[in-house]
Amino acid sequence: MFLGTHTPKLDDKGRLILPAKFREPLGDGIVMTKGQERCVVIWPNERFQDYAESLRERSQNNEKVRAFTRVFFSSAFDDSADKQGRVTIPAPLREWAGLDRELVVVGADTRIEIWDIVAWNQYLAVQEPGFATLDEDVVLP
Repeated sequence: MFLGTHTPKLDDKGRLILPAKFREPLGDGIVMTKGQERCVVIWPNERFQDYAESLRERSQNNEKVRAFTRVFFSSAFDDSADKQGRVTIPAPLREWAGLDRELVVVGADTRIEIWDIVAWNQYLAVQEPGFATLDEDVVLP
Protein backbone atom coordinates (compact mmCIF):
# COMPACT_ATOMS: atom_id res chain seq x y z
CA MET A 1 0.00 0.00 0.00
CA PHE A 2 1.34 3.42 -0.95
CA LEU A 3 0.74 6.20 1.58
CA GLY A 4 1.79 9.78 2.12
CA THR A 5 2.81 12.88 0.21
CA HIS A 6 6.38 13.57 -0.89
CA THR A 7 8.00 16.44 -2.79
CA PRO A 8 10.96 15.26 -4.88
CA LYS A 9 12.30 17.26 -7.82
CA LEU A 10 12.41 16.22 -11.45
CA ASP A 11 15.96 16.32 -12.81
CA ASP A 12 17.06 17.63 -16.21
CA LYS A 13 16.72 14.15 -17.74
CA GLY A 14 13.08 13.75 -16.67
CA ARG A 15 13.92 11.46 -13.76
CA LEU A 16 12.61 11.51 -10.23
CA ILE A 17 13.84 9.68 -7.18
CA LEU A 18 11.01 7.67 -5.69
CA PRO A 19 10.56 7.78 -1.93
CA ALA A 20 12.55 4.94 -0.32
CA LYS A 21 9.47 3.35 1.21
CA PHE A 22 7.86 3.04 -2.25
CA ARG A 23 10.75 1.21 -3.92
CA GLU A 24 10.38 -2.37 -2.67
CA PRO A 25 6.80 -2.87 -3.98
CA LEU A 26 8.03 -1.62 -7.38
CA GLY A 27 10.89 -4.12 -7.57
CA ASP A 28 9.21 -6.27 -10.25
CA GLY A 29 8.82 -3.31 -12.58
CA ILE A 30 6.34 -0.53 -13.12
CA VAL A 31 3.88 0.81 -15.63
CA MET A 32 3.33 4.56 -16.00
CA THR A 33 0.12 5.91 -17.51
CA LYS A 34 -1.94 9.03 -17.87
CA GLY A 35 -4.02 9.56 -14.76
CA GLN A 36 -7.24 11.37 -14.09
CA GLU A 37 -7.04 15.10 -13.35
CA ARG A 38 -3.84 15.23 -15.44
CA CYS A 39 -1.43 13.42 -13.18
CA VAL A 40 0.91 10.52 -14.01
CA VAL A 41 0.15 7.19 -12.37
CA ILE A 42 2.81 4.63 -11.51
CA TRP A 43 1.54 1.11 -10.99
CA PRO A 44 3.54 -1.88 -9.75
CA ASN A 45 3.41 -4.43 -12.60
CA GLU A 46 1.14 -6.77 -10.65
CA ARG A 47 -1.38 -4.05 -9.77
CA PHE A 48 -1.38 -2.80 -13.36
CA GLN A 49 -2.20 -6.32 -14.55
CA ASP A 50 -5.09 -6.47 -12.06
CA TYR A 51 -6.44 -3.13 -13.28
CA ALA A 52 -6.02 -4.15 -16.92
CA GLU A 53 -7.98 -7.32 -16.23
CA SER A 54 -10.82 -5.30 -14.70
CA LEU A 55 -10.91 -3.18 -17.86
CA ARG A 56 -11.06 -6.32 -20.03
CA GLU A 57 -14.20 -7.33 -18.16
CA ARG A 58 -15.99 -4.16 -19.31
CA SER A 59 -18.13 -4.35 -22.42
CA GLN A 60 -16.16 -3.44 -25.53
CA ASN A 61 -19.53 -2.55 -27.07
CA ASN A 62 -19.54 0.54 -24.87
CA GLU A 63 -18.00 3.50 -26.71
CA LYS A 64 -16.70 5.09 -23.48
CA VAL A 65 -14.94 1.87 -22.50
CA ARG A 66 -13.27 1.65 -25.92
CA ALA A 67 -12.21 5.30 -25.79
CA PHE A 68 -10.82 4.98 -22.27
CA THR A 69 -8.89 1.78 -22.95
CA ARG A 70 -7.40 3.17 -26.17
CA VAL A 71 -6.04 6.27 -24.49
CA PHE A 72 -5.06 4.45 -21.29
CA PHE A 73 -3.06 1.63 -22.90
CA SER A 74 -1.60 3.68 -25.74
CA SER A 75 -0.14 6.12 -23.21
CA ALA A 76 1.36 3.42 -20.97
CA PHE A 77 5.10 2.89 -20.58
CA ASP A 78 6.75 0.01 -18.76
CA ASP A 79 10.02 0.52 -16.91
CA SER A 80 11.84 -0.24 -13.68
CA ALA A 81 13.57 1.92 -11.12
CA ASP A 82 17.36 2.04 -11.22
CA LYS A 83 19.56 1.23 -8.20
CA GLN A 84 19.13 4.79 -6.87
CA GLY A 85 15.34 4.46 -7.03
CA ARG A 86 15.04 6.75 -10.04
CA VAL A 87 12.46 6.41 -12.80
CA THR A 88 12.35 8.38 -16.01
CA ILE A 89 8.97 9.87 -16.78
CA PRO A 90 8.58 9.82 -20.59
CA ALA A 91 8.15 13.20 -22.27
CA PRO A 92 4.53 12.55 -23.39
CA LEU A 93 3.50 11.86 -19.78
CA ARG A 94 5.43 14.88 -18.47
CA GLU A 95 3.60 17.03 -21.02
CA TRP A 96 0.20 15.48 -20.12
CA ALA A 97 0.65 16.30 -16.45
CA GLY A 98 2.49 19.60 -16.95
CA LEU A 99 5.44 18.30 -14.93
CA ASP A 100 8.34 20.68 -14.59
CA ARG A 101 10.81 20.63 -11.71
CA GLU A 102 8.67 20.80 -8.55
CA LEU A 103 6.60 17.64 -8.05
CA VAL A 104 4.31 16.01 -5.55
CA VAL A 105 4.36 12.23 -5.26
CA VAL A 106 1.18 10.93 -3.66
CA GLY A 107 0.66 7.45 -2.28
CA ALA A 108 -2.80 6.42 -3.47
CA ASP A 109 -3.25 2.89 -2.07
CA THR A 110 -2.40 0.55 -4.98
CA ARG A 111 -0.70 3.19 -7.12
CA ILE A 112 1.44 6.29 -6.98
CA GLU A 113 0.35 9.60 -8.49
CA ILE A 114 2.81 12.22 -9.70
CA TRP A 115 1.54 15.79 -9.84
CA ASP A 116 2.93 19.18 -10.71
CA ILE A 117 3.11 20.96 -7.35
CA VAL A 118 0.92 23.87 -8.45
CA ALA A 119 -1.72 21.54 -9.93
CA TRP A 120 -1.73 19.45 -6.72
CA ASN A 121 -2.18 22.49 -4.52
CA GLN A 122 -5.03 23.72 -6.73
CA TYR A 123 -6.65 20.29 -6.61
CA LEU A 124 -6.43 20.20 -2.80
CA ALA A 125 -7.82 23.73 -2.51
CA VAL A 126 -10.96 22.53 -4.29
CA GLN A 127 -11.25 18.99 -2.89
CA GLU A 128 -10.17 19.23 0.75
CA PRO A 129 -13.02 21.47 1.97
CA GLY A 130 -15.57 18.80 1.02
CA PHE A 131 -13.46 15.84 2.17
CA ALA A 132 -15.35 15.34 5.45
CA THR A 133 -18.64 14.76 3.62
CA LEU A 134 -17.27 12.57 0.82
CA ASP A 135 -17.33 9.49 3.06
CA GLU A 136 -21.10 9.39 2.68
CA ASP A 137 -20.76 8.81 -1.06
CA VAL A 138 -17.52 6.85 -1.13
CA VAL A 139 -17.22 4.77 2.03
CA LEU A 140 -20.71 4.21 3.35
CA PRO A 141 -23.05 1.92 1.39
